[in-house]
Amino acid sequence: MANQGQKEAELLREKYRRELRLLQIELIRMQKWIQDNHLRLAIIFEGRDTAGKGGAIYRFTRYLNPRAMRVVALPKPTELEKGQWYFQRYIKELPNPGEIVFFDRSWYNRAVVEPVMGFCTKEQYELFLKQTPVFEQMLHDDGIMLIKFWFSINITEQKVRIEDRINNPLKVWKLSTVDLKAQQMWDEFTEYKNQMFLHTHSEGNPWVIVKGNDKPVARMEAMRYVLSKMDYPEKSQNNISFEPNPEIINVFDPSMI
Repeated sequence: MANQGQKEAELLREKYRRELRLLQIELIRMQKWIQDNHLRLAIIFEGRDTAGKGGAIYRFTRYLNPRAMRVVALPKPTELEKGQWYFQRYIKELPNPGEIVFFDRSWYNRAVVEPVMGFCTKEQYELFLKQTPVFEQMLHDDGIMLIKFWFSINITEQKVRIEDRINNPLKVWKLSTVDLKAQQMWDEFTEYKNQMFLHTHSEGNPWVIVKGNDKPVARMEAMRYVLSKMDYPEKSQNNISFEPNPEIINVFDPSMI
């Protein structure tokens, strides 16, 4: 029985590797189309702590041309940046023509993490909710393609992953103050997340929720979603689906809350 279980697990891993490779090939084709047509694509990766954002970005970018893409993971703002318009430091990181930018967290820090942790005032938070839809509509109107992912996990899975970061010397660098408080402040994070969805979701710039308990599946479905939104001419006609699994990927709807 043990051998049978090992064989089945290996078959699943091999299936995942094959499909992941096909999706990564498609991402390369998509990137070339973006380069050739001087398009601009920004993909935001937000979500619960330990939800798998970094791992997903790594799989997205692993084989892409580094000259035509960037990963942006900004540190906490400097004293100078604290005195600037909140969006100012993010505007500098937006994609240039022919470029894809992957935001490992983004301006949405102010929607959830900052208010939960007391890093911004109530007035700053409310101003953010007011300005964000206008800001993103400006990006949309200027031709920047914006995809907003929220990676979601349940509280039990998050606990397992936080403990892994604490105990694994190869992952301890990922551990932050926010991670350590994520469990005890789960409900607060949930409330602010819901308010973020309600105030900043729009038809032109929707929130896309990715169920991330199964990391490999979440990564592939996120790739599939991005590819499904791009109509590049060399899109594969091989045995690969561009339709995201609705059990893993969903566009936000208020009825979800």
